[in-house]
Amino acid sequence: MRSGDDMLQHIVEKSALDPEFRQQLLNDPKSAISKELDISIPDSMNVVIHESDMQTVHVALPPDPHITEEQLEAVSAGLCCCW
Repeated sequence: MRSGDDMLQHIVEKSALDPEFRQQLLNDPKSAISKELDISIPDSMNVVIHESDMQTVHVALPPDPHITEEQLEAVSAGLCCCW
């Protein structure tokens, strides 16, 4: 099984080399990622793609460490991956 970091690296590298894939990520990230990595992303999970430019810095904070019991179960079942 690939780690979340490996999957993220693959998506970022492919988006840099394949303009069509990059546009698919921007238009429908869940579908593009699911198809590329052959994984299922739960309906309850949101995926947001930010396209950087020279004037904007995006900072992604890790999930709040105070997660609910339901979220903990999703993580333990492998349904959630945090990059």
